[in-house]
Amino acid sequence: MDTTISTLGPCAFASPLPLNTVGNDLIGNFVPDEERVRFNIVVDGKPDSRDLRFERAGPRQNLFFDPSKTRVALVTCGGLCPGLNNVIRSVFNELFHNYGVKDVLGIRYGYQGLNEAAGLPPVTLTPEIVEDIHMEGGSILGSSRGEQPASVMVDFLEKHRINILFCVGGDGTQRGAHTIVEEVRRRGLPIAVVGIPKTIDNDIMYVRSTFGFVSAVDRARDVLSCAHAEAHSYPNGIGLVRLMGRDSGFIAAMATLASQEVNFTLIPEVPFKLEGEAGFLPALKKRILKRGHALIVVAEGAGQDLLAGSMEKDASGNVLHKDIGLFLKDRITAYFKQQAVPINLKYIDPSYIIRSVPANSEDCVLCDQYARNAVHAAMAGKTDMIIGLWHMFMHVPIAMAISARRQVAPESLLWHSVISATGQPQTFE
Repeated sequence: MDTTISTLGPCAFASPLPLNTVGNDLIGNFVPDEERVRFNIVVDGKPDSRDLRFERAGPRQNLFFDPSKTRVALVTCGGLCPGLNNVIRSVFNELFHNYGVKDVLGIRYGYQGLNEAAGLPPVTLTPEIVEDIHMEGGSILGSSRGEQPASVMVDFLEKHRINILFCVGGDGTQRGAHTIVEEVRRRGLPIAVVGIPKTIDNDIMYVRSTFGFVSAVDRARDVLSCAHAEAHSYPNGIGLVRLMGRDSGFIAAMATLASQEVNFTLIPEVPFKLEGEAGFLPALKKRILKRGHALIVVAEGAGQDLLAGSMEKDASGNVLHKDIGLFLKDRITAYFKQQAVPINLKYIDPSYIIRSVPANSEDCVLCDQYARNAVHAAMAGKTDMIIGLWHMFMHVPIAMAISARRQVAPESLLWHSVISATGQPQTFE
């Protein structure tokens, strides 16, 4: 795979940032383009064709854009996520206060705002507008799902004389950003498009942790604590909690480990059967008869093979999953009734609450770093890329970031830890 980052051309302008290239002088340093971040740090001594090396993120000594003549736009797309306002604020502050870029536009309601026909004029961001927005959940710019025609969006960029576009969103958003890049190239325009990865599911390739994910796990842990109290307080009490995780079970897995009270965790990456000697329902019955209560966590995309459904997709191109939470609630209730075992089942779905909260401290820091590194990259004329994070922040071509979905590996230490914490079998077959 080619990790080369596209650039708009030579960097002819000196950076205004008070940094240098001298070591050990207590002054921060510019990052040379030649520095690379090795993706794999565990090696067996054999040649490895997967020895990927990514361009290291950080401020460059020379810029492609003249800050005094640069106009920037920023758009937030897809589902809400803790930290969106933090990213907006830090992008603006880095541009306005450190680079001297005074013209920053906020695009309203996702890619819809890049279509003049939608009637959504952009917002001119100012220090006063962004001052306190990091204290709030959601996005002050609003959001939406789905793309707009690339030609229409680039028409908008041309009309508004935009030099840099920041696209904050998940894989669907970044696919849209890539189509914008292709149209920009077709027209021969000097416009940089840089992505900032956002998904509460934490499923973007070459990104160890997307902003908002840790905040979601924090809030999910609180929900699990309440669900455990409910289950533990009633005879044969069962707490069933459905968490977000369309195709990746990271929130469910990490919240389980944070809680240490969960007895069963079901994720999309590990298929399971309900019936049969080694099925989930008999295992749940055994737990109830032995301990008198149980707490179950299920990711929204788990067990979809058990539900009859269509391949209908949402505006972002994601398959619309059936509700596994309600399905399990009904099947558990029916099973225990058939077994003549009375239960007290509480079903909790906190999805929209979890994704709408303000970012916690760890995510606040992460948002700031993603945002500022995105600005550094864009001002140096880099394009068709996202800010990735593995061992450190790095530049990842959009084509690589959207090539696959990051998922929980069933044979990983992470999933082994979940199995150990819950005490559930390796599989329900």
